[in-house]
Amino acid sequence: MKSVTRSLRILEAVAQHQPVTVGELTKLFGLPKSTVQRTLVTLAEAGWLRANRRDTTRWEIGARVLAVRPAALQGSSLFAAAREPMVRLRDEVNETIHLSVPDALQCMVVVDRVDCDHAVRTFHAIGDTSPLHATAAGRSVLAHLPKRDIEELIARGLERYSDTTPTDPDELRAELGRIRTDGYAVNLNQYRPGVCAIAAPVLDEDGTPLATVAVSMPDSRFDVNRLPDWGRIVADTAAEVTGRRLNA
Repeated sequence: MKSVTRSLRILEAVAQHQPVTVGELTKLFGLPKSTVQRTLVTLAEAGWLRANRRDTTRWEIGARVLAVRPAALQGSSLFAAAREPMVRLRDEVNETIHLSVPDALQCMVVVDRVDCDHAVRTFHAIGDTSPLHATAAGRSVLAHLPKRDIEELIARGLERYSDTTPTDPDELRAELGRIRTDGYAVNLNQYRPGVCAIAAPVLDEDGTPLATVAVSMPDSRFDVNRLPDWGRIVADTAAEVTGRRLNA
């Protein structure tokens, strides 16, 4: 089982850092180079990884992962419930819409995206990860987690990504309270410079956050006067996804 777990962790690392070398993975995991190389070759033989065409010393995700991901999502009740409301939300605001899910307290993971037609727009690839405390998607999840989970994340340390990232514990706690009251979270250049977002949670039957729906845009198009309307629209969309999923 240890070898299976190791293989999965290496697969995840390649997905996050691709194209990546054996040496980089060796440093990341603290494993012998031969062990990492054997794992990469095994995953490549199974179709999960492949050597980069331009630099064969670097590894990247293979076609099997790319084939499995859409099938897995399309077969899920979350994907089915979210897709149509996300398209309508995109049509209403003409900005990029992301669906993200939490990976425990580690990060948020983008699992679906509906693009707008602006020439200049934000872009997060499927599979991109982001920290919970620094993003609208992440904070909309945090706001609905038990207090012990919030305190655990704070105890790990709140990394700063920009001048406006909430790194003060009291500041973050106050912001989570506001999100619970308003029903949506806002990110103003707090993770990626020049990127703003509004997000709201998709909840399970017991109120546990399963995912978030977010509108993402360049800060040049963010209008603070429209924030209440945007927040309401995003929250209504997330609530619709929740209802569609529960009624599926």
